[in-house]
Amino acid sequence: MKIDKVHLITFSPTHTSKQVGEAIVQGLTPENLLVQDITLPTGELQPVETGALTVITVPVYGGKVAPLAMKRLEALQGAGSFAVLVAVYGNRAYEKALQELDAKVSQCGFKVIAAATFVGEHSYSTADTPIAVGRPDADDLAFATDFGKKIAQKVSDAADEEHLYGVDVLRIPRPKQPIWPMLKFVRQVLKWKKQGTPLPRTPQTDADLCKHCGLCVKSCPNAAIVAGDECNTVAERCIRCCACVKFCPHKARTYNTPFAPLLSNNFKKRKENKILL
Repeated sequence: MKIDKVHLITFSPTHTSKQVGEAIVQGLTPENLLVQDITLPTGELQPVETGALTVITVPVYGGKVAPLAMKRLEALQGAGSFAVLVAVYGNRAYEKALQELDAKVSQCGFKVIAAATFVGEHSYSTADTPIAVGRPDADDLAFATDFGKKIAQKVSDAADEEHLYGVDVLRIPRPKQPIWPMLKFVRQVLKWKKQGTPLPRTPQTDADLCKHCGLCVKSCPNAAIVAGDECNTVAERCIRCCACVKFCPHKARTYNTPFAPLLSNNFKKRKENKILL
């Protein structure tokens, strides 16, 4: 069979999920492509046409799909359509994020025919606390493009929609994880919780470095930074995606969380991307 139209739906504050999605779509080589970036609140999702293929890429925050991404997907409609689900995580673990996304899109009427987990540079990664720096890299994106080609082949090999079989995301291979670093991570997190260790709710801004260029305002997915008041962040709206930190050209913004060195020290080993078809 043949699918003429592909939708790419992506939530990607720091552009890692978007890069992966674009690479997958490149491998699909669709005749018609509609890209809907739901990172910013710029409009509602358009309904997906019956028989179309939708690639959905989202980041993982704390083992779950970014909550704001799930909220933006509430308007998703895809009865009679097919979906490819991709969770992008920061080299620690994606836990049940892929299952969470699968439950959401299945409820919206999609048939999931492929899934993947990819590694992207962690939002907390800095020069001092590197966590999967530069990922997705060239190898990751080539792998994503090849994944797109394999999806296209699966579609082509199916005689009709009934024979374009769905997948159980629980069967996706898990990346290898050394036990000791994970145990150290969990132990420290539990210790912080027991002690009531306060964690920063928002990034901080150095007023001497801030030039009020407004890039942080434009990059914030939840309007937590107000134009003219760039040195402050509305804690109730901040999702700690660190887009404002990553994209500040003057290095005025920082997010000094103790999670950064903990993640950097315990998750150095490169995890590989995994796919399910």
